[in-house]
Amino acid sequence: MLKIDLLEIPVKDIVDSYLDAGVNGVTGYHGKLNIRPPYQREFVYKEQQRNAVIDTIWKGFPLNVMYWVQTKGDSFDSPDAEFEILDGQQRTISFCQFCANEFMMILNGNLKTFLSLTEDEKNKILDYKCMIYICKGSDSEKLEWFRVINTAGEKLTDQELRNACYPGAWLTSAKAQFSKPGCAAYSLGSKYLSGSPIRQDYLETAINWIRQEKGMASIEEYMLTHQADPNSVELWNYYSNVINWVMALFPTYRSQMKGIDWGVLYNKYHSNVYDPTTLEDEVRKLMEDDEVENKKGIYEYVFDRLEKHLNLRTFSESQKNKAYNKQGGICPRCVSMNKPTKTKVWDISEMEADHITPWHAGGKTEDDNCQMLCKTCNREKGGH
Repeated sequence: MLKIDLLEIPVKDIVDSYLDAGVNGVTGYHGKLNIRPPYQREFVYKEQQRNAVIDTIWKGFPLNVMYWVQTKGDSFDSPDAEFEILDGQQRTISFCQFCANEFMMILNGNLKTFLSLTEDEKNKILDYKCMIYICKGSDSEKLEWFRVINTAGEKLTDQELRNACYPGAWLTSAKAQFSKPGCAAYSLGSKYLSGSPIRQDYLETAINWIRQEKGMASIEEYMLTHQADPNSVELWNYYSNVINWVMALFPTYRSQMKGIDWGVLYNKYHSNVYDPTTLEDEVRKLMEDDEVENKKGIYEYVFDRLEKHLNLRTFSESQKNKAYNKQGGICPRCVSMNKPTKTKVWDISEMEADHITPWHAGGKTEDDNCQMLCKTCNREKGGH
């Protein structure tokens, strides 16, 4: 049964025994509060946001309510009570860092550190009372509660919420490789992946790729399957193979390569043999082709040859009108196929522009390569 209490806890108690041990976690509140549990992100507040927290406390204005979960002990004041932050990590670390003299900011028009404040100014901050809801209940109850309250501020991403469900040695190992500033995954693949390691984008991407290779239905299924593993070596080896495969096939890096679903392509094509020189020659030509409007799509096209990836140029309304008027509304394919509609004058809304010579055969999106076909003929003709 979920139990929720609202308490006023002064800053001086929360910052007592504050310790940031890096990968080993962040603690406070007499050593009883886990400030950064597995589902929480690294500290992401920018200077302006961090300073706003201190300014709010300094002026005595109310901070947003924070939420803790009691993980041990029968009651809040039990000697063995332990807690973890459910919501409010960023605000808590902000005032903990300031009270630990880790940064300075302007207060009353002067640049101040905590140690440079007078005793009454220090107490002004230390005596400030934070409004904190503390809940105690089952994991499912707590997570459902968090989903409800996670509606303001720096919201948790889907992957951060998943991390809350599958803690353990595997997750700790995976986060060390994929979720830290300057982590191994970032050093190896930052040119190829979008997003931020801190917001769990790299971890989510890698798991999503490998779960597809293994035929798993979801990221959750992969995390549940490996939750009890002692490390994330399998995930790291897979990710390394993907990035190294990309670098070997496309040694010339282009900005368009960032953010492509490389793991999906690796899963489909890594067993095939390709010549990097031949691939580079084709990629270069396609990059220089004005008909290709989606340059990023080139890297998928060279594998599956589907022109939809390229977003090829289309005829303008002016070009369509010119071709329609030149044809007098007659569909030339209906005529060549001797269809019953060969003499029908179509309305322009019933017709579609078509390349007489298709792009893959060297055709350009120019006036003399444009014809208007009735919609049926255009569907039948396709790319032929």
